[in-house]
Amino acid sequence: MKYDWLESYCLSKPGAVKEYKSEWGVFRYMVFDKMFLMDGEDNNGLPIITLKLDPIYGDEMRNQYEDISPGYYMNKVHWNSINRGGNVPDDLLKNFIDESYRLVAESLSKKKQAELRQYEVSPVIL
Repeated sequence: MKYDWLESYCLSKPGAVKEYKSEWGVFRYMVFDKMFLMDGEDNNGLPIITLKLDPIYGDEMRNQYEDISPGYYMNKVHWNSINRGGNVPDDLLKNFIDESYRLVAESLSKKKQAELRQYEVSPVIL
């Protein structure tokens, strides 16, 4: 399956955790109690990744890539689904994940945002 780096990339985000949502049959990547990415299938068994993007940017990307569609079972304005077998470039999908994580982290309470900053590691300068 494409994007075999997906799990490690998502879990590299500060405070990110992976959980299985049995009712939906999907894996969700969460920051505190908010999802920033869902990895699962649609009703036809097509493997998809669903994540949050700025509405204007998401719409632009849907128009540019046939493998990006409105979020499956999600708010179609803010969420977008990517066909895991499609042709969305790895670097672009990584940018989408970064953006989704940022949007969700910014929606956390100020207290949780402060907690989240504790997870961040300062770069080592040699």
